[in-house]
Amino acid sequence: MVSDQDVLTALQSVSGPDGKTPLPQSGALSGLLVKDGKVYLSIAIDPRQSAALEPMRAAAEAAVKKLAGVANALVSLTSEKEPPPPPAKPVQRSIALPGVSNIIAVSSGKGGVGKSTTSVNLALALSALGWRVGILDADIYGPSVPRLLGLKGKPESEGRTLKPLTAYGLKAMSIGFLVDEEEAIIWRGAMVVQAIQQLMRDVAWGELDCLVVDMPPGTGDVQLSMAQNVPLAGAVIVSTPQDLALIDARRGVAMFKKVEVPVLGIVENMSYFLCPHCGGRTDIFAHGGARDAAAKFGVPFLGEVPLDMAIREQSDSGHPVVAGDLEGQYAKIYLAIAAKVKASLEKGHARAAPKITIE
Repeated sequence: MVSDQDVLTALQSVSGPDGKTPLPQSGALSGLLVKDGKVYLSIAIDPRQSAALEPMRAAAEAAVKKLAGVANALVSLTSEKEPPPPPAKPVQRSIALPGVSNIIAVSSGKGGVGKSTTSVNLALALSALGWRVGILDADIYGPSVPRLLGLKGKPESEGRTLKPLTAYGLKAMSIGFLVDEEEAIIWRGAMVVQAIQQLMRDVAWGELDCLVVDMPPGTGDVQLSMAQNVPLAGAVIVSTPQDLALIDARRGVAMFKKVEVPVLGIVENMSYFLCPHCGGRTDIFAHGGARDAAAKFGVPFLGEVPLDMAIREQSDSGHPVVAGDLEGQYAKIYLAIAAKVKASLEKGHARAAPKITIE
């Protein structure tokens, strides 16, 4: 069994931020967790040195992975300080994913609107339309993809590269494959961004027509980092029809437009409820708000997904509706949404990552 001391001993061979002092004695270690053969380590640095200290991070990760009994290791660079304002001409960085034609973000302004369920069914629908598809669960604090796809295994590794798990023809990666389902992940924003970049960059995705990224809710560090470092082909916004959700959805649309990520459209989830007994329709969260918001911002409206027990039950059981009967009424809704997304991507939204300057 690997102990904290084993990890610290292994790190003696790695120089700290000053390039001389062994990392354990450098005072830069800000967090260490060893659990079930997995090691999570954070190193506090000056954020202006993040690029220069990437070799140190990689060396530390390699040293820990060599330890007997270590199944996986994740080393992140973080900072206790707010980063300084960016220079007038920031350096453009981009995470290259060779073989991946399109990367799209599925986002929501707030949690609880069914974003992850939409992400998984959209990915499955794109696959049903003939594309090779992967899905990355970027919601580090609340990973849902493992349960939605019924996946419980651990990814195999080849050096620093992880092999994605597969389900229903999808290649999938999630922090949920590396930690227990009930384990709380208490990381600062910089660590979350670093983890997502590693889950994207250090995975053997192979040849994909589309990688669907299930984003965490909100418009914060993760979304900005993704837009700055990843050549996103576009974003899909998920919202319920109610006013509170739509306020946040509008912020999401505005944010992606501001960082020059094409908005592929808005999905209105939980759009209406059909009674399974009488067939009567009830607009529990109002209706049509997402369509109106799409019109206001001049972006496509992708479709309405109802609030239905079958969608919820099949999601909870790891058998999403699109993975079942493609002729089913709800599968057809997701297929129609996917067809619009696919057509939009085929028009050529792929682009280089933009430069972001915050004034």
